[in-house]
Amino acid sequence: MPGGRLRQVNRSRFGRMHAARRARRFLTALLLLSFAPVALADAPRTGTAAYGDWHDDAPGVVRQITPDVLPSPFATQSATRGPSVVEHPAGAVLHVPAGFAVTEFASGLDRPRTLRVAPNGDVFLAESGAGRIRVFRVPDGASRPAQSAVFAAGVSQPFGIAFWPPGPNPRFVYVAESSRVVRFPYQSGDLHARGPAQVVVPHLPDNGGHWTRDVVFSADGQRMFVSVGSGTNAGTEMAAKDQDDARAWDAAHGLGAAWGDEQDRADVLVFDAEGRDGRVFAAGLRNCVGEAIAPAGGALWCVVNERDGLGDNLPPDYATSVREGAFYGWPWYYIGAHADPRLSGARPDLAGHVAVPDVLIQPHSAPLGIAFYDGAQFPPDYRGDAFVTLHGSWNRAQRTGYKVVRLRFSAGKSTGAYEDFLTGFVVSDQAVWGRPVGVAVAHDGSLLVSEDGNGTIWRVSYHGGNR
Repeated sequence: MPGGRLRQVNRSRFGRMHAARRARRFLTALLLLSFAPVALADAPRTGTAAYGDWHDDAPGVVRQITPDVLPSPFATQSATRGPSVVEHPAGAVLHVPAGFAVTEFASGLDRPRTLRVAPNGDVFLAESGAGRIRVFRVPDGASRPAQSAVFAAGVSQPFGIAFWPPGPNPRFVYVAESSRVVRFPYQSGDLHARGPAQVVVPHLPDNGGHWTRDVVFSADGQRMFVSVGSGTNAGTEMAAKDQDDARAWDAAHGLGAAWGDEQDRADVLVFDAEGRDGRVFAAGLRNCVGEAIAPAGGALWCVVNERDGLGDNLPPDYATSVREGAFYGWPWYYIGAHADPRLSGARPDLAGHVAVPDVLIQPHSAPLGIAFYDGAQFPPDYRGDAFVTLHGSWNRAQRTGYKVVRLRFSAGKSTGAYEDFLTGFVVSDQAVWGRPVGVAVAHDGSLLVSEDGNGTIWRVSYHGGNR
């Protein structure tokens, strides 16, 4: 064969091989874009390895933080690094475990926060920015709502939503505003409230920070739990009491209950369904934002934002079952008998009475929502686990949070570990496009997640395949 012809054939073969390699690289990149970073669930990262930032996040990464390995206060300086929230970048992909898919459920919303699903399958949303409750009607098998309506408007900073009585035919939709709890007459299938708001709890403390209030009912509908965050970061503004006065206050208001401007704050309050017989159910929960009732056993659970100012990796945020009469530390202690040095020695009598939370979450992640998985669409090992939304840090040198994690349970008990489930909201060290808030299990077993950075709701569904 003439040399020119040989070179031509070789170039042709080389071109085809090069094109094939490029095609393989393209397909590999496409797969990585669609599913990466995906890691199989493995042994938990513990100790210092449990701390990191958004670069380390990937579905399947498991972390477990324990009280015995917390850093010392002020081991690092506290940071102020609020994110730049940008528009959803073209081509940005949310990452989930293999076999799952993410699609947009709704957009154009005004600070969408808590999501709750009515017994008939309608999806209720607190649009906190607009002061309204929105409802979405989702046909069976649909991935997007067929209808969207304003159920109630003129609501002041709504957050919590609950249906009462529990069961298939609730008569009211309860809404927790920043300073009170109201309810709207309701029948299953209503897209608009049947009447004006009825005031149930006329006053909740709302001076100072932490305005979110959640509301959930016990499984029998007899108890209404209302979460109220602290008015300050670390309670250093509270006037001191001597030990005798402090113990007398505890006897009247509950173990570790705060006083002064913090009275009835940093706790969960309990009422009956009519708003009567209000009292502190559990205290020392700095900012219990989202609540849920565990399907196994009916325990109340909270996700809690802990205090700032002690450093990048202290103290952990957490998710926990909430025991009646328990004290969870704020402001004098955190994560058991770890004393806050800013209030050291103020309540030595409480040191041995601080409840330790069930699941410690990387500090400054800002958990806001929690939902237990009781659907049938996801693989069986998800049933009974919980999903928690992490709104993301503003006060950590390295950005963390901005994702949805899965709390692992075994025989109805938390293992203490949590696993990355939905990631990809962070654009860079400086910018994010999504900040997860609400989470709920839809009637078809898919998972709905709201984010208030760009005002969207996302749907995570399972389609099988290798996990």
